[in-house]
Amino acid sequence: MNIVLTLLIVIAGIIALLLLAAIFMRKQYSIQREIIIDAPLQTVFDYLKQLKNQDYFNKWVMVDPDMKKDFTGTDGTIGFIYGWNGNKKAGEGEQEITAMEDGRFINTEVRFKRPFPGIAYANYVTAYISEKQTKIIWSNTSAMKYPMNIMVSMIENMLAKDMDTSLHTLKEILEK
Repeated sequence: MNIVLTLLIVIAGIIALLLLAAIFMRKQYSIQREIIIDAPLQTVFDYLKQLKNQDYFNKWVMVDPDMKKDFTGTDGTIGFIYGWNGNKKAGEGEQEITAMEDGRFINTEVRFKRPFPGIAYANYVTAYISEKQTKIIWSNTSAMKYPMNIMVSMIENMLAKDMDTSLHTLKEILEK
């Protein structure tokens, strides 16, 4: 009986320590990744602004090939919404184009419903390098409420790796 009680006290202590640590940890994260694509700026921008094209390069979209998708509006324009409802990994949510300047940037708001509700901002900036080269800067920012903010560093590392994978896939597509 003493072993069980000791184990419960240790577990409760660890949980209390984690909850206390979360009070002092940051709640926001911001990740930025970039890549240079050997393709003209307008070609790259025109591909990125079509949110349906994420089906071919975005690692998060590809985790559930059978996910249900719903589209509202005209793809590639402000107000277009790409909705999804997938397996446990894909979750459920929607992404809306909220601002855009042709050849320069695309701002989106990602609204998650499942597995956890939340809002993130995923934005692309395209920059002219040369007639045949374009830099893409992809940023992702959000905030996590207490006590979930204990996972901010883990989320940043995971997102950075997944964004790099997605950008390399995008590079392969656009450089064919």
